[in-house]
Amino acid sequence: MNPSRAMASRVVRAGLLALFAFAGSARAHVEYVTPGGDPIDVLAFLADALSDPFNLLVLGTGALCVGAAIALYLRFRPARRDVEALRASLASYRDLLPWLLRLSVGLPLVGAGFTGYYFTPLYRPPAPTFVRLFGITVGFLLLFGLATRFVAAVGLAGYLVGVAAEPAVLLAFEYAPAFLALVLLGGGRPSADEIIARMADDERTLYSRIDPLYRALSLPFRRRVEPYRAFVPTVLRVGVGLTLVYLGVAEKLANPGDSLAVVAKYDLTAVVPVAPELWVVGAGLTEVLVGAMLILGLFTRAFAGLAFLLFTTTLFGLPDDPVLAHISLFGLVSALLVTGSGPLSVDSRLRGARTDDRAVAAD
Repeated sequence: MNPSRAMASRVVRAGLLALFAFAGSARAHVEYVTPGGDPIDVLAFLADALSDPFNLLVLGTGALCVGAAIALYLRFRPARRDVEALRASLASYRDLLPWLLRLSVGLPLVGAGFTGYYFTPLYRPPAPTFVRLFGITVGFLLLFGLATRFVAAVGLAGYLVGVAAEPAVLLAFEYAPAFLALVLLGGGRPSADEIIARMADDERTLYSRIDPLYRALSLPFRRRVEPYRAFVPTVLRVGVGLTLVYLGVAEKLANPGDSLAVVAKYDLTAVVPVAPELWVVGAGLTEVLVGAMLILGLFTRAFAGLAFLLFTTTLFGLPDDPVLAHISLFGLVSALLVTGSGPLSVDSRLRGARTDDRAVAAD
């Protein structure tokens, strides 16, 4: 290694030390398709990869292209009417959002219950009967939309207990925002909750006279959480964003040995002829970028669509990757295509600025 490259390597190591101190030897989605690779010093791997001029050129060019595309779009707003029509079309499915979220977590939970793992295939507690009953019961109740808010709260509590017992459950962090969103939204339509509510509201039905729960519990709770329903898009995009950032860091950038084993197993360098190190770093940084943009709420639908593309590539490009492990993420990014960024986002600030500009122009 020449002196200049050695100096660059030391600088990169120092910059990466704090970033990856928390990640340790995290287990990750790569273990779904490979038993793992040889242990590799994380800082040495990243310092070497990021001090290679060609790798830096490729990564820097990619970053410049993304930045230029964002700047050009904000400046010229091409196909504005098409974008507005697409947003309106996607937003028209908002009434089906609870159903989409119920399917997104209900289906994989039922599958996890029958398979015997707890949220992630990497965690199989020594209580298989409980794990099966939990996954199947919570999953089917969510699919039916029966007592949705209560069941989602139970699911969220169960997920947090799982994280405390086994940190690998963090790899399925998308369940947390999905459960929280369902607590705020309820079952929606179609659902058993909606049918019960209609029967309870109709004073002509026998059920309305004996209803034990709707008026006493469900209706007051719904009124209490109503002001917070507007924050469901915020909960979803921040949750999915944190999941992607964590996966990009802990799974790839801080776990290069296993990631390199995936590249070798599927001969990914034959698909894109670059060094295996660049494959790992590029994939990790892409996930971190998409996650960060979702957290910020900048071009939320566009980056949710990119995330959907990434998951689709993974699912169909890696034939032995378990489908159930990705359904929840597929569902949540699909929900973000419907909701957009919501409040507390850069997108909402940009829309407000454009509205103010149009008002000034009209005056």
